[in-house]
Amino acid sequence: MGDGSDQELAGQAAEGDAAAFACLIERHYDRIHRLAWRLTGSTADAEDVAQDVCVKLASAIKSFRGEAEFSTWIWRITYNAATDVLRARQRVRPVEPSEMMLLVDARVPHARASEARQNDELWQTVNRLPGQQRDAVLLVYGEEMTHAEAATVMGCSEKTVSWHLHAARKRLKTMLEAVG
Repeated sequence: MGDGSDQELAGQAAEGDAAAFACLIERHYDRIHRLAWRLTGSTADAEDVAQDVCVKLASAIKSFRGEAEFSTWIWRITYNAATDVLRARQRVRPVEPSEMMLLVDARVPHARASEARQNDELWQTVNRLPGQQRDAVLLVYGEEMTHAEAATVMGCSEKTVSWHLHAARKRLKTMLEAVG
């Protein structure tokens, strides 16, 4: 069952194929959870958001029109769900240093401790950026989305994403220089 493209599986799931829907969830759950965690800074909130997204997908799958990539459509739903959690909290809780270790790129399993500490410091600083700048950095650099994909998720233009990234780089440089 898991051989089809996301678009094909989404079409099958929209017609009531539970196995196709389960395959889509299995393919995308880890990225949904990771994005939710990066946006909320909380493992518990990320789990809640990921579960909420899966429930929303069950009813929303029928509205997927294929105008964007399926993954971009899911990231938009995840982004909105995480933003709702942040709004409900009224402020972003600083991420605990022990949780920040999870941000070390999984593709580099033997990262040196000094690199991990630098990565921790960077992501802690990113989490202190203003909301839209933080979100642009997390989507483009953390989730490796293109500016176009991030713009779709954030509900803005590519130029706006580029501007947020530019502003974030300047602010991060200043913030990191103050720390170091």
